[in-house]
Amino acid sequence: MEKATKQSKPSKSESRLAMVRRARRINRELADVYPYAHPELDFRNPFELLVATVLSAQTTDLRVNQTTPALFAAYPTPEDMAAAVPEELEELIRPTGFFRAKAKSLIGLSTALRDNFGGNVPGRIEDLVTLPGVGRKTAFVVLGNAFGVPGITVDTHFARLARRWKWTDQEDPVKIEAEIAEIFPRSDWTMLSHRVIFHGRRICHSRKPACGACPIAPLCPAYGEGETDPEKAKKLLKYEKGGYAGQRLSPPEEYLAAGGIPAPPASPSEAGA
Repeated sequence: MEKATKQSKPSKSESRLAMVRRARRINRELADVYPYAHPELDFRNPFELLVATVLSAQTTDLRVNQTTPALFAAYPTPEDMAAAVPEELEELIRPTGFFRAKAKSLIGLSTALRDNFGGNVPGRIEDLVTLPGVGRKTAFVVLGNAFGVPGITVDTHFARLARRWKWTDQEDPVKIEAEIAEIFPRSDWTMLSHRVIFHGRRICHSRKPACGACPIAPLCPAYGEGETDPEKAKKLLKYEKGGYAGQRLSPPEEYLAAGGIPAPPASPSEAGA
């Protein structure tokens, strides 16, 4: 694939057609940069992914991954979690923050799964968003990664990069989702989400993007907002791009094959934090 050159950097008067072509090229470039892109929450089934995604609000995926092994050992099914003693559940998920509200959501959604869906996570967004604590973002994470149903996951990283790249100027996640859906084929939605989120976490950071180490810099209208010196920019890279551990304790084989490092489990002090 021909790589972008500095001459291809978008102009301020870019047409919609040119923007769409640039956006799709960014997606192709990111597919080369992150061939191992994946959801960064550890899970073995749709219920575990649903719970982990609810827990991931206002915390890191790493913290969730360090918390869920003990959680799922205690409550492996919706029926088990629906019957949980709130205080005991709260203690297990305390490290993820907002543990009282999250425990209420987990018991509520587990009860709904038990009573309304036969103990199974439904595979339709219309059903998922009826569960306590489950919005469109969480629903699309579950649909895309547990059921293979395409969806655009508009988290903070995705929203930030979509605006930075001039794909949209919307702030509302639902409006961002709708505008991005018009740019990319439906079949691309799930992997596009993973790639953009990976890039936002590893290179295109919120406060100080590593512009000088960014492989899609020539396609970025915001190039120069961050560190442009290549050597200084390299020091800003995170996770496997910077030679550090990722967020999953049990990452996919393709991630490990590409040099990714599994995250460490929580220490006893962290687990009881």
